[in-house]
Amino acid sequence: MGLFSRTKSEAPAAAPAAPAASDLSALTGDYTIDPTHSSIGFTVRHAMVTTVRGEFGEYEGKLHLDGSDPSRSTAELTIKVASIDTNQQQRDEHLRTGDFFEAEAYPEITFRSTSAQRVDDETYRMTGDLTIKATTRPVTLDLVFNGSATDPYGNLRVGFEGGTTVNRSEWGLTYNAALEGGGVLISDKAKLVLDISAIKAA
Repeated sequence: MGLFSRTKSEAPAAAPAAPAASDLSALTGDYTIDPTHSSIGFTVRHAMVTTVRGEFGEYEGKLHLDGSDPSRSTAELTIKVASIDTNQQQRDEHLRTGDFFEAEAYPEITFRSTSAQRVDDETYRMTGDLTIKATTRPVTLDLVFNGSATDPYGNLRVGFEGGTTVNRSEWGLTYNAALEGGGVLISDKAKLVLDISAIKAA
């Protein structure tokens, strides 16, 4: 039957309405990142065949969540470069030198959000300024909201995990070496990986 010969009873069904976003207004408030139950790390390809993983052991951060209007949420994070840990002391010491992070001259990495949006019930996107070695560039983090819970000590906690991929050379981290068979020792692309637990202020 042709498009223009449909009867009223054969009209196409209306598209289902999009589900309403969950009400997260009760979560609105200020939060402090709990470093004992969080991790901030990275992964990079090494020698083009394997992945090296690292974390920063010392950092502090705070969030302001607006459950009614997520676009008004903000985040700030300060990381101590010297706390880098890739489970290999010699490599960690090299990463602290001028070949990489130059920790003595630039002891901190910072992130300051500039915008936020809710993609769906579980996913958020936060854009902000990432500063490494006095170079500031925008990055966008894709984050999954893992939920909220009250711990045994009466603290309201929220959890997020996610990250982004960056080109480390854009922040002056350009050290590399050529491989005999072609390619380079360290990939320019690095994945930033976040797993955050934050406690709401009383």
